[in-house]
Amino acid sequence: MKLKREAKTPKNKAIASLRRGLEVFNGHDDHGRTESVLLHFQHSSEMLTKALLVQKSKAVFDKQKGIAIGLDRALNVATARGYLTAAQAGSIRALDTMRDAAQHWMIVVPEDALFVNARALLTTLDEVLVEPFEDSLADNLPLRVMPLSTTALPSFDVLVDREFRHIAELLAPNKRARDEARGRIRTLLAMEAHVIETVEVSERDIDRIERAIKVGTQVDQVFPRLIALASNITGEGPTLRVHFSKREGAPVRYVSGDDPEAAGAIREVDLQKKYHLSPTALSERLGLTPNKCKALREMLGLDNDQANIMIFEFGSQKHARFSDNALRILQEHNHPEIVEAAWQARPKPRR
Repeated sequence: MKLKREAKTPKNKAIASLRRGLEVFNGHDDHGRTESVLLHFQHSSEMLTKALLVQKSKAVFDKQKGIAIGLDRALNVATARGYLTAAQAGSIRALDTMRDAAQHWMIVVPEDALFVNARALLTTLDEVLVEPFEDSLADNLPLRVMPLSTTALPSFDVLVDREFRHIAELLAPNKRARDEARGRIRTLLAMEAHVIETVEVSERDIDRIERAIKVGTQVDQVFPRLIALASNITGEGPTLRVHFSKREGAPVRYVSGDDPEAAGAIREVDLQKKYHLSPTALSERLGLTPNKCKALREMLGLDNDQANIMIFEFGSQKHARFSDNALRILQEHNHPEIVEAAWQARPKPRR
């Protein structure tokens, strides 16, 4: 296949970063090894994804800003057009999320978790090279530098369960290993990118998960997405291939923001989707003034129920947001006589 000139440079850069990452992966120096592997592999993924878009005659520059699009947007375009499968994009997103945590703060990635995610990424990059470029990793890399595991790889659910128990041990009283525990939580959160498109490792999410683990919450309640994920490992040695997919027969568990047992499973990005109505938007949907809407809320006690309201903190500012459940209750009671009674019963300001 004839390679487009504009696609040649990012493709070559992708191969170069991959080679550097593999050298570090197989190196003997452990200092900064994980971070270096994640940085090189993420850059390789982004360059090859953009080379794929260029090869398919798709724009990789934002017309308004005049700068190259980010990896997340490139993946969205590639999956929407069918150039990448959801599983392939997930392997790239998972490693990108780990890289983001490593670059901007701290992450702790167990060796087998690093290997299985790196090998899943190599499987994806090899598959991307084959179809549009008629190339392969074997044509660009000596087989001796392909990452090989020196220990037997556990199944993915065993890996998650083992990490979860280890985090619980690190968070035990007088253990003094909280930083490592939170770094391992970041890794588990990042791996959720294998099954969902948007993953943001928020400190609020880590705080919530830490509290849930400390009170003995089970792994399936804290990480329901990971429990439904499975790894399919085929071949061995240089021909080893790793694919992630949703596990067949895994139970589907819907969690609610007012479920105290599911507190660890609710992510910050999920909360913002659940509680999406501002007080002004709520009053506009009801056709009431903001003050009368507030009086009706106070009469019904909506602001005291976590199923209806969530306070988001952004720096020193606090913003109340309401759920569709709050809107439904207000609509049921949105009658002139009830609204008037709520207005008359509101606390009167002192003179």
